[in-house]
Amino acid sequence: QVQLVESGGGLVQAGASLRLSCVASERTPNTFNTYAMGWFRQAPGKEREFVGAQSWIDSTTYYSNSVKGRFTISRDNAKNTVYLQMNGLKSEDTAAYYCAADWHGSGTPLASEYDFWGQGTQVTVSS
Repeated sequence: QVQLVESGGGLVQAGASLRLSCVASERTPNTFNTYAMGWFRQAPGKEREFVGAQSWIDSTTYYSNSVKGRFTISRDNAKNTVYLQMNGLKSEDTAAYYCAADWHGSGTPLASEYDFWGQGTQVTVSS
């Protein structure tokens, strides 16, 4: 069982940067590094969209084409935290952003494969 809490969202202008954080609380200690961690987003009236994810076994990181080169996922296992650094934000990045955990996951873009989800943090980019 893992509880995830995102933070760091806000209202920014186009071109700005934000860093989202997702802190995990585990029922079983020292298991955070056994989870692939993903980021998804959902804009009003749209389906949840894969942003990126990092596999648990070798930290290979995958990104959607829409954010590749602008967003970066990193994690600090000692702090049970995964980050989403977002640079060059665009109005189309406006959405609620969610982190998710997939035990022994590969970093799949399929939301259905993730076992635990945070409550989301809102990112709004004004043009």
